[in-house]
Amino acid sequence: MKKTRFIVLGVLVGTLAACTTPRTPAPVVDRRPGSATATPGTASETPKAPEGRGYYTVKKGDTLYRIALEFGQSYRDIVAWNKLENANDIKVDQVLRVAPPDTGSAPAGGAQVGNVATGSGVEVRSLNSAPSAMPTNGGNKSGPRGDKRPYSDSALAELQKPDAAPSVEVPKAVDKTPATPAVVPPAATAAAGAAASSSAGDDEGRVDWMWPAEGKPTGGFDASKKGIDIPGKAGQAVVAAAGGKVMYAGSGIRGYGNLVIIKHTSSLLSAYAHNKTILVKEGQTVSKGQKIAEMGNSDSDAVKLHFEIRQQGKPVDPSKFLPSR
Repeated sequence: MKKTRFIVLGVLVGTLAACTTPRTPAPVVDRRPGSATATPGTASETPKAPEGRGYYTVKKGDTLYRIALEFGQSYRDIVAWNKLENANDIKVDQVLRVAPPDTGSAPAGGAQVGNVATGSGVEVRSLNSAPSAMPTNGGNKSGPRGDKRPYSDSALAELQKPDAAPSVEVPKAVDKTPATPAVVPPAATAAAGAAASSSAGDDEGRVDWMWPAEGKPTGGFDASKKGIDIPGKAGQAVVAAAGGKVMYAGSGIRGYGNLVIIKHTSSLLSAYAHNKTILVKEGQTVSKGQKIAEMGNSDSDAVKLHFEIRQQGKPVDPSKFLPSR
């Protein structure tokens, strides 16, 4: 009797000990496709901002308007490429796209639909490909023979006749004479080569330039000034040095005052700074010699026109483009 009590008492003690043992939950790891398994005690990696050609890191004192001028782009395009709320929505160390995004071309022959693993046993065919010819079994009837006739010796004899031999189309003779290649006149070849060279060459060859204001420039081109200065009188006409589209008209770039920027080609633009009054709007198309502003001294210590020509966003010497005086 005492032995039985000891056994029951031992079972009860073991059960109570098991109930009081602390339980540690098993670690849960996300095994879903594409999920990163984080190591305990380490922070997840932050994706790096894109770098390299076509991107720019904002520095202290930068404005979006100046960045656009430096890279020869419209500030509106940079706003759109970077999905900014407005032109002032930039921060130091922010990486901005300053070149058009690459646009992928669709594969020739239509859209590509998925990939099928090799050896899957599935035959993949293009939707617009011609269906393959169905295999033919020799001796099969080419037409229906299900018509009912009353039994007779003549009907039986007719049914037992062999099918008519299929007609064989005789292939036409193939002309083995080699085709004579078309002879391109040398003049046409030279013209085509010149056209290709012109299209691949510099854009300045297709721009007709003129001086943007009357007056003699003070000093020559200086890389530090990025252009030339033409002194004059307040209210004097400032004209477009070449035809193009107004890319910017405003005073948002420090050091330029009231500024007009005209884009002439994909790589050439001209800038007109320190104006008293701006007479054109952004997006407006202007012609060579059209009055776009009046000369002034906005953000300058003297009345003058500061004129720049930029190629691929880089300042170049305007005297290499303007006609001689």
